[in-house]
Amino acid sequence: MPKVTDEHRTARRSQIVMAARQCVIRQGFHKTTMADVISASGLSAGAVYSYFKSKDELVAAIADEALGSVDQVFRAILSSTEPVTPVAALRSALEYVVEVADHPDGDVTRVGVQAWAEALHNDAIMATASGKYAMLRGRFVEVADRAKADGTIAADADSEEVAQVLFGLIPGFILQRLILGDVTPASYSAGFAALFA
Repeated sequence: MPKVTDEHRTARRSQIVMAARQCVIRQGFHKTTMADVISASGLSAGAVYSYFKSKDELVAAIADEALGSVDQVFRAILSSTEPVTPVAALRSALEYVVEVADHPDGDVTRVGVQAWAEALHNDAIMATASGKYAMLRGRFVEVADRAKADGTIAADADSEEVAQVLFGLIPGFILQRLILGDVTPASYSAGFAALFA
């Protein structure tokens, strides 16, 4: 029997996650079943279950995939020789949110909103979400530390508190974008900046 390569396993896993994302976007979290995902993936039930034992594991994988590349955004912000400001960092993060939302395979922010609600009742999803969100908020702590060093915020500002506020602005942006449709990274970050002008 031929040996299955890591590339093949990665491709199959991605195929299943993409099918799950499309199902959840189209039908919602609660209406999507493993049978729906199996059908959408074009794979056998055994193949899908060999990667994911439950829908909860699939939702966690979708969240992991969506947030997995966010480090690139913060690396770019923090490696810049220009002074770092919380407003610019927020705008970069929001531009990333829009990029993820405009993914050709569907708006994963819709899945994110559903996962937030589901996390309150599901320990597995809560564990995945809290880990990813702690990582993201930690990146905003780094932004605040850099902004203090650059003199763009007060040197005695508490970086953890600044990060809490910056992180908290992202769900508000996502909800307004999904429900009202009239918010952009530029308008949202400009409104935030205007509070301190």
